[in-house]
Amino acid sequence: MNRIAVLLAAGSLALSGCAGPAIAAEEPVNAPAAARVAKEGTGLKTAIFAGGCFWGVEGVFSHVKGVKSAVSGFHGGNAASAKYDVITSGATAHAESVKITYDPAVVRYDQLLRIYFSVVADPTLKNRQGPDVGAHYRSAIVPMNKEQAAVARAYIAQLDKAGLWKRPIVTAIESYKAFYTAEAYHQDYMIKNPRSGYIVRWDAPKVAALKAMFPNHYRAEFLRDAG
Repeated sequence: MNRIAVLLAAGSLALSGCAGPAIAAEEPVNAPAAARVAKEGTGLKTAIFAGGCFWGVEGVFSHVKGVKSAVSGFHGGNAASAKYDVITSGATAHAESVKITYDPAVVRYDQLLRIYFSVVADPTLKNRQGPDVGAHYRSAIVPMNKEQAAVARAYIAQLDKAGLWKRPIVTAIESYKAFYTAEAYHQDYMIKNPRSGYIVRWDAPKVAALKAMFPNHYRAEFLRDAG
């Protein structure tokens, strides 16, 4: 699909990569702490999250204490078609995703999940987030080990019972296939393009929500050059 710029309230049209018609932004949701706490041991761990345009996903996790790396890319599909212009046509099996490396001694996987469901993505939207539509914008969690998979399943079941959303949760738990790093200009996009119409309209509010709702996890400094 062609991505068109977001029409700002001021009336200016800002062309950007992740964009679409101006609609109401999703409200953050105060998801509960996970009942099933992740037991991950020591050492850095890796996790992959898909939640619409990767600029915002990367932007939020780049402000989380304990995250050491946040890389925008594509999960699934194959290497030959792991190119932004191809993927955004909707003809591949990839999902725009972010691979993060984190220290579980500072932020656990279950806490990352809570942040994801609270401020990163609307888990009730199928194959879309915000103004962006297509399977490559799907909401998905990609566990990298058995513990992450168990924690993710337990947390989604917990959220289902909590009834925080009017619609059912459709976020998928996907088996890891492959992760392909996106083109360089997508990396650290939010900090490099703070005045982008898309960033201002859709992604900056997510970081603001992170700061307000999770002050103990929020890091003011953006994690640059994470890849």
